[in-house]
Amino acid sequence: MATFDSLPSQQQELIKKHLDLVIEANKTMNLTRIDTVEEGMLLHVEDSLVGLDELNQAPDGLYGDLGTGAGYPGIPLAIASGRETTLIDARLKKTLVLDHFIEELGLVGQVSTFAGRAELLAKTRSKRYVALTARALSKLSVLMELASPLLKKGGILICYKAQVDDEEISNAKRIEELVGMTINSDRTLKLSDNETTRRIITFKKINEPKTKLPRQEGMAQKKPL
Repeated sequence: MATFDSLPSQQQELIKKHLDLVIEANKTMNLTRIDTVEEGMLLHVEDSLVGLDELNQAPDGLYGDLGTGAGYPGIPLAIASGRETTLIDARLKKTLVLDHFIEELGLVGQVSTFAGRAELLAKTRSKRYVALTARALSKLSVLMELASPLLKKGGILICYKAQVDDEEISNAKRIEELVGMTINSDRTLKLSDNETTRRIITFKKINEPKTKLPRQEGMAQKKPL
């Protein structure tokens, strides 16, 4: 499994600099509840990188991070993978801060932002992405619906979850055919504190959806398929 310590020193320095920028920006706006470097290295950096192996298994092409917030896992994964990356967040205030981070990190040209919901992005970038991540964002079935119109055939959705009950898994499997996706991998691990559990579940787009997607903004959450 890829880890922070296994990355080249230049990538480590960029990822640390990003965390420093996040903690500094967090003093004046609510970017994250984490406010120390130690906690951030565990719960942001290490946690983000647990999905790097799955991202590296995706086809070559564009990667997007749904609900990116402070840029996790998107920025560490962009740095570690070298992929062209879109950081997607519905709040313009956050994407403006991310634009500043991108400039400070020297990632202009590789990493960009999109201020708006995934449904809006899908109207202009349908089937553009080969990989999408979503960390603690929503239920699996909602994420599958949001991801499907954005992904190329063969593209993958990488979901970072803490707790997943049987009902959530069951609902995800129930809509697989409807959204043209199927479960691809599922693994559970603990972070280096030996306490924090993370489950990485991926779905692959194998067919076009059998229902018209995207639906209107917000419908995936309000009235799940």
